Amino acid sequence: MSAPRQAILDWAMRLVSLDTTSRDPNLPLIEVVAAELRERGLATHVRPAPSHGWANLIATIPSADGSLDGGVVLSGHTDVVPVDGQNWTSAPFEPQIRDGRLYGRGAADMKGFIACVLALLPDLLAAQLTEPIHLAFSYDEELGCIGGEQIVKDFADLGLHPRCAIIGEPTMMRAIRGHKSVNSVRIEFRGVACHSSLKPHGLNAIEHAAVVIRQISEYGDRLAATGPYDEAYEVPYSTVGVNIVHGGIANNTVADSCVIEADFRTIAADDPRALYDTLRGYALAQGELMTAAHPDAGVDVRLLSMVPGLETSPDGPAVELARALGLEVSDAKVTYGTEAGQFSGAGMDAIVCGPGDIAQAHGANEYVALDQLAACETMLTRLVQQLSR
Repeated sequence: MSAPRQAILDWAMRLVSLDTTSRDPNLPLIEVVAAELRERGLATHVRPAPSHGWANLIATIPSADGSLDGGVVLSGHTDVVPVDGQNWTSAPFEPQIRDGRLYGRGAADMKGFIACVLALLPDLLAAQLTEPIHLAFSYDEELGCIGGEQIVKDFADLGLHPRCAIIGEPTMMRAIRGHKSVNSVRIEFRGVACHSSLKPHGLNAIEHAAVVIRQISEYGDRLAATGPYDEAYEVPYSTVGVNIVHGGIANNTVADSCVIEADFRTIAADDPRALYDTLRGYALAQGELMTAAHPDAGVDVRLLSMVPGLETSPDGPAVELARALGLEVSDAKVTYGTEAGQFSGAGMDAIVCGPGDIAQAHGANEYVALDQLAACETMLTRLVQQLSR
C-alpha cells in the first residue's frame, strides 16, 4: 500500500479537526489556510459570503513570467455534513489513522483533497510554471453549492479566467466528466386549524400536501417509464421525490401547516427549470383549491437550489489534461452533484477527480484510504511536471 507524504497527513488531520458543519461558519478553516498561503507570499483573496462567518478563498500561484492568465483551478469545498445521530467508533472531529485509513468527518468529502493541495504548495511554488495554478476553496457546498455559485463570480470579479478546473470530490481518482443537476424545492401548505372533532370547520394542510406528494411520486414514475435516458448513469433517467415532510402539532388538532421538500436531479436531456415548473404547477393548483375552500389557506413555493449538471466534452482541455496526468477518464457519469457544473457554466472546462470513495461520504466512520491520498499526491506532482514543460 502506497503512503502519502507526512505533510498530507498533517494537513488532513488539522483540517478534519476543524468542525465546519455547514450550519456553522467555515471562516475558522479559511483563516488557517489563508495564513499559510500568505506566509508563503501568495496573494490570497478571502471573499465573504452574504452571511457573516462564511467565506470563499481564492489564491493564485502565477506562472514563471508572473502571468495570471488562463491556468488550472484546484477546487474543493470546506464544509461537511452533520454527524447528528450517527454512531461513530471514534470522535468525528478527532481524526484517527488506523488500518491504512484516515477516519473523520470530511476525510473523504473532501478535506483529503484540500490537504493534498496544501501539502504540495512547496512543489507548486518551486516550479517554473508555464501557466498559473489557482486554488479555490468554497463554503456551503453541502447546502446546494451556494459557495460555488459565488466563487465563479469571485473569479470574474478578480479578473481571473482559468481554462479548466479539477474539482476534488471523491472519485477514487478517476476523472469524471458528467453528473446530473441537483435541485431542491420547498412547498408550504397553509390550512386552517380547529379541534379535530370539528374537522369541517378547518382545512387540513397535511391532506392537501399528500395530494401533491402523490402527484410528484407519479411524475417520478413517468420519468422512469418514459425517459429520456442516458445510459452512462447508474440511474439513467431524471429523478424526483419528496424526502422531507413536516406538519401538524397534535393528534386532536386539524393541521394548519405542512411543509414538504422535493429533490429532483436531471440528465442533460431534461431541463431542470421545466421540472421545477411542473412541481410548482401541482402545488399552485392545489393551493387554488385550498383558497377556494378558505380565504386564509393557500400554498407558497420556493426554489431552494438549482445546481447545474456537468457535461464535459471528451475532447476538451480538462479531459486532455486528465489524460496527460495519467488519470482514468471514466465514461460513466455520477448521480451526485458537485460544483463542477458551476465552473463549467462560467467557461472553465471541468472534471471531477479526487481521493476516496463517495460511498464513504456523509456516513458514520467516514474515511479516506491512505493510498488514495498517495494517488492524489501523484496526480498533483504530475500536474506540476506537466505545467513546467
